[in-house]
Amino acid sequence: MSSLDIQKVRDDAIEWALTHGVAFKESLYSAVHTPFTLTPTPISRGDYQHLKGVAQTLSKLIYAVSEDHGFLYDAIHPIAAGDPFFSALLSMHQHIHSSPGSAPRLPLLIMRSDFMDDRRNGHQLVEFNGIAAGMGPFGQRIHELHRYLRRQWPAISIQESHQTVAELVCNHAIEGLSAGIAEATFKIKREFGDPGPARFLMIVQEHENNVFDQHLLELALQQRGIETQRRTFRELHNQLSTGANDRLILNGIGPLDTVYLRAGYQYSDYEAADLNEQRCCQALMATRVLIERHRVAVNATVAQQLATSKRVQMLLSCLEEDGLVAFGLTPQEADTVRHRLGEMHPVTPDSIQVVKAAPSDSWVLKNQGEGGGHCLFGADIQVKLATLDPLQYQAWSLMRRLHPVPRAMPAWVVRKGELHRVTDLISELGMFTVQIDGNPASAEQSFAGYLIRSKSAESTEGGVHSGQGVLDSLVFSD
Repeated sequence: MSSLDIQKVRDDAIEWALTHGVAFKESLYSAVHTPFTLTPTPISRGDYQHLKGVAQTLSKLIYAVSEDHGFLYDAIHPIAAGDPFFSALLSMHQHIHSSPGSAPRLPLLIMRSDFMDDRRNGHQLVEFNGIAAGMGPFGQRIHELHRYLRRQWPAISIQESHQTVAELVCNHAIEGLSAGIAEATFKIKREFGDPGPARFLMIVQEHENNVFDQHLLELALQQRGIETQRRTFRELHNQLSTGANDRLILNGIGPLDTVYLRAGYQYSDYEAADLNEQRCCQALMATRVLIERHRVAVNATVAQQLATSKRVQMLLSCLEEDGLVAFGLTPQEADTVRHRLGEMHPVTPDSIQVVKAAPSDSWVLKNQGEGGGHCLFGADIQVKLATLDPLQYQAWSLMRRLHPVPRAMPAWVVRKGELHRVTDLISELGMFTVQIDGNPASAEQSFAGYLIRSKSAESTEGGVHSGQGVLDSLVFSD
């Protein structure tokens, strides 16, 4: 394909992306397209179906963990001294579950399980995402973009992937996620039987620029007959009240059926300089506690946020089959997820010595943070470990570093209007699942679409919003 042709494909793809809301907000009145690939990533049908099943089993496991409040306390309490934010989350959890029946909320677990295909051990879990588990709508849109490009510019599919009729892997994340949310929303609405529309509240960050992905989900809910509202935690302060039978009321709006958190995974989401507080963030964290003390569908509950933490992931990875079966998995399910949970260890004097003796690319050091910038690699690990107080050890974990095989073919990536040729593109596959009160969102399965983020193997930050990752989709390789 000539240089002129690939530039035409780029321009067409950018205009398609902007037309379909695949963008980040740049200012009050402008937006820029998200970075993306021009061709999809291959995966075998067997691997894809297997990972769908693994993701659904992990969803079942995490739901059980999130409802085992004693286990969560024992898991998180040791890191409280070294991580003030998780200390605050644990305090919120204790307030919510301080007495039987104090948390009438309907748990709505929307989770994304992220996998990488390690060259030695196959697909391994990178992490769970249970709060702000977003970009599902973007995942569907990029699948649709690749489908459009294949139809409009067939030469690029042939030349860039050496595939002429390979089947694109369908991605219905917008439909899957909105259907699960709608099911929980109407369940609450039916319980109360009050007049007026079903209502969904999305709690967002102030000055958020990743709004188009959120609006795509909201639009899908509106098309299902659900009224949507957006508020920050600060905007909700003193704006929530209690109706009959623990009904949650938003002042000036009316009863709420579902609360969905796209914020709440960092201290800054709860900061309010204008409030007179004895300690940081107390008032807005109390707002989150208040929500769970009402009969309303909630994603993510504080318990779900704790259950999808790096700390709990590390503890689950260390369990034998019997330990996983205790959370309701069958022996076969337990055996399957054990081989995908990866190798993780707590930071201890012994594990520090193991890391020192290993090659520099053997391990990743992780804290409990969500989003980009919370993993250390190579020489940075030793520097950080040397500065940690032993009281902080428990707030960190070591994970065996994954080494995925790059795409066989170089790939074109489009970022801020410019084409880049990447010869070592590797991918992280996120599988979305939805559980409502411990049951799959549909009668058949909890699977609700996927998200592919790809990056150069040389980059350590793979987030599309906060790193060097780009949106991608899947094509079957067989």
